[in-house]
Amino acid sequence: MTDVVDRGRATVSTPRPPLAVRPVAAVAVVAAAVLLFSASRYGYFGDELYFLAAGRRPAWGYADQGPVLPLLARLMDTLAPGSYLVLRLPAVALTVAAIVLCAMLAREFGGGAGAQAVAAAGYATSPFLLLQGALLTTNAVDTVLWVIISWLVARWVRTRDDRLLLAAAVITAIDIQVKWLVPFLWIAIAVSAGLCGPRRLVLRPLLWAGAGLTVLLSIPELVWQWHRGWPEIQMTRLIGAEQGILGGRLLFVPMTLELAGWLAGPLLVCGLAAFLFRKSLRPYRFLGVAWIVLELVFMITGGRIYYSAGLDAVAIAAGAVVVVAVIGAHTPVRRSLLTAGLIALTAWATYHVLRAAPWLPAERVQPPRSNSEAAIAIAVYGKFGWPELTETVVDAYRRMSDADRAHAVIIADTYWQASALDELGRDRLPPIYSPSRGWGYFGAPPDDATAYLVVGSYEVVLQSQFREVNPIGRVDTRLGFPGNTQQVTLWRCAGPEKPWADVWPDWMHL
Repeated sequence: MTDVVDRGRATVSTPRPPLAVRPVAAVAVVAAAVLLFSASRYGYFGDELYFLAAGRRPAWGYADQGPVLPLLARLMDTLAPGSYLVLRLPAVALTVAAIVLCAMLAREFGGGAGAQAVAAAGYATSPFLLLQGALLTTNAVDTVLWVIISWLVARWVRTRDDRLLLAAAVITAIDIQVKWLVPFLWIAIAVSAGLCGPRRLVLRPLLWAGAGLTVLLSIPELVWQWHRGWPEIQMTRLIGAEQGILGGRLLFVPMTLELAGWLAGPLLVCGLAAFLFRKSLRPYRFLGVAWIVLELVFMITGGRIYYSAGLDAVAIAAGAVVVVAVIGAHTPVRRSLLTAGLIALTAWATYHVLRAAPWLPAERVQPPRSNSEAAIAIAVYGKFGWPELTETVVDAYRRMSDADRAHAVIIADTYWQASALDELGRDRLPPIYSPSRGWGYFGAPPDDATAYLVVGSYEVVLQSQFREVNPIGRVDTRLGFPGNTQQVTLWRCAGPEKPWADVWPDWMHL
């Protein structure tokens, strides 16, 4: 098939290679198997519990996200109540789709079967890009939606079919209800298209029609944020401080490449260089420049190192095209040696992905030796301890006097704790509250409560609000996350000093 690409006033015929169905499907199937295995391990992740709790409290917006993930979590939990595997299936499906789309991006860039297979393998052997799909999180969904948008834009460059831009805008309208990062993607694309072309991209009417749709659909969430002082924007300040602790601007780019993995990282670097210097990729140069712009923006503003990961597929695909082309240009002997080296690198990257998968049974997982180790392996330790926490709190509640239980409420220190109690113990516990993250916006405790079972927090903080503060239990699971299921004191508090309407805004934190 021959398509026409409009470069200014000239047109150039560009044959498109066929889709390498078998090798790409093979990579996708293996990746899906790894994801399904990983998604079936251990238990709910803390954020997944939060999405379930938020889904039971529908709203136009939340303190730290849009409404899409809570609604999706509610849907999956309705289909299969209590199944964390079913809950994660949308993330698994989207991640497998991203692997295929990475190969299709290589095809758009002129890559044949070899380049498409290498591109798919690059995405599938990136521990971050692949294994984040074993959890239902905002980043797992947001990353794949960026891949879809970038593929639609790249296809528009070749076909000039404006319906692709409208579709990209519709995906954007969905994505902005997940996270507020996608406007940065479009700003980077617009800036880079203005610098490198195609400048017509930002002038297409259907693109602006889609932008109008995005704004229209975002109004309810914007109103929600406005009435509550824009908590999602406040979150960015905390994230900036967090990134400073993790190495700051100096290590931002090296950590980004390390996050990509042993195969995807080198392909990404090769792809960025190819966008800048390879003639065949000149029409798509703006996509590589957009990746660089995003990296600089997030580095300067203190964003997290994975914020631009949704555009990694573009660079990985371009890198696969150029690497396969370079190998093919050598003599048969050198070609064999280079191919063997590429296969060895792919095998090494695959080994690291498989090593990162949760193979060990729960009883053989070692507890974290420090809070920092737990933070690094948060996707593992954040899945443990929730049933034990719930049972301990239920037992403490049952041991309270009849008078206390009649007018008791629970206040959890963290939104993970509150979400776990809400998911696993809401039928056995009194109303649950927390000042943490989005839970703080679900409402303050009632003033007519006479007893408060507080999970976590500090004694000095509780004494500033209650006349009676007494420890009544402790949660310290073998596996879990410090401050959530480990080193957690349970308190019985009574006699609030002030109305909750006066105290709750000061207790609320992001």
